[in-house]
Amino acid sequence: MTQRKIPTIMGTQHPDNAHAPFWDASQQPFISAYSEMNEAFENFSELNVDEYMWDWEGKHADAAVIDRLFSTEYDYFKTNQIGRDKFLTFRFPNIWEEKGYSLMQAMTAILSSEDFSHDLGFDQRPLFEAILPMAQRADQLLEMQILFEKLANFKSIEFTKNDKNTPYIEMIPLFEDFNTQLHAPEILKEYLKLHEEHFGFRPKYLRVFLAGSDSALTAGFMSSITGNKLAIARLHEFAKEENIDIYPISGTGSAIFRGGLSPHRIDRYVTEFPGVRTATVQSAFRYDFPLEDVQQAITELKEKLPNAEPLKISADDQKILAEVAEESAKFYANTLDQLIPDMQPIFKAFPKRRDRRQHVGVLGYSRSVDGIELPRAINFTGSFYSIGVPPEFIGFGRALANLNADHLSVFVRNYPSMKKDFRELSGYINLDALEILKTQSPAWAEVEQDIMTLKAIFNLEIGPHNREQQQHAEIALQVVQIKDGSPVATTALINRMAQLRHFLG
Repeated sequence: MTQRKIPTIMGTQHPDNAHAPFWDASQQPFISAYSEMNEAFENFSELNVDEYMWDWEGKHADAAVIDRLFSTEYDYFKTNQIGRDKFLTFRFPNIWEEKGYSLMQAMTAILSSEDFSHDLGFDQRPLFEAILPMAQRADQLLEMQILFEKLANFKSIEFTKNDKNTPYIEMIPLFEDFNTQLHAPEILKEYLKLHEEHFGFRPKYLRVFLAGSDSALTAGFMSSITGNKLAIARLHEFAKEENIDIYPISGTGSAIFRGGLSPHRIDRYVTEFPGVRTATVQSAFRYDFPLEDVQQAITELKEKLPNAEPLKISADDQKILAEVAEESAKFYANTLDQLIPDMQPIFKAFPKRRDRRQHVGVLGYSRSVDGIELPRAINFTGSFYSIGVPPEFIGFGRALANLNADHLSVFVRNYPSMKKDFRELSGYINLDALEILKTQSPAWAEVEQDIMTLKAIFNLEIGPHNREQQQHAEIALQVVQIKDGSPVATTALINRMAQLRHFLG
């Protein structure tokens, strides 16, 4: 067994909250880079998260985070040591996708925090692992480790001769699209080989991060949820074959489109993704529900996740599910390409929650639609909800109706919450808004077909089921009716709807 504590709950900086954080006196939903250090501490102490992601990818990050945490909250961290009891995990920039100027800053911060904690008499270096986003290949993971090794050795020789740094960092690959998730075992097998050649030993365990949002954005909800399940099952098979401990991390937001992990859906999450060993609780999870509900949900996840029997999917079913994902992605992509021009005013009016640079990578990606790039997954998801069209429906209805009997039975068996999910989602549909949208592009009629197909299959009640959803529907109609209108008005309406549904996007 792995000697260290494996975190069950990872707080992240994903900007998907509708409400202000519980710890913020100003009660503003926008969280500045300056307040993120305090946010990390509040997440450790008030919510009892095990791990907090410190994000260097496409955003501004405070390099002095460990110094500040130790200086301002020394008593807490003396008892709850970072690197032993609590974990702060850097997400590096991916130098193959964006400028790498903050990579050296991040690596230097890891090294200097080791010196500082050593001086304070702590028994463990605080930062010893990092996430590589948009990981595609095994050699990228090793290259990060080699760069770190060179920097650590250089610092030890040239700058801090008396403080020798540990020249090794553990890497967590973040697989963001369907293909890398499906082929995670092959990538990891190659990585273990390269690692052993360079370092002369095999890692005792691997943590592997599976994104839930970007795969939904690029290939649709049916493809995304299928890809996540295949990856979890295949990673646990791989762990057995290679005799190595593997701890999957699942990157999921509160919207069902982005994985559906909210404080009110813990049982659904554990049912759908057993075998995940670390769950990400993003900003909406933490700030859009009563504090007691959030604390209770985190306690429940800590009890249930580590012991859940991992998902098992037979080889035949894996093949079928991969085909289901591929077929469904076509329905989604063909329709989405035609909807994007109509969505531009909503994307532009979408409210911000964090200090960010412009996104690059999978989504500053080459598949632009008529030269228009897609926004980030949170903005995308929230924008579709804001017009009364939950994005989960796009392509899903037609893809489901198109499955043959074999494919259908395998898919239904592997997605037990499907009917319940779409019953919940149907409360956020506004058919009047969709009528207006249909006059802008015929592709909206395809979305209507998706909705009506699922209505027939699951006997859905389309439209609001309660007062919050009724208000949500009324505002969605206003958003759709704003012509060449004021982005300020649209932003205010989007904010109000986000509060009603308990997530921004």
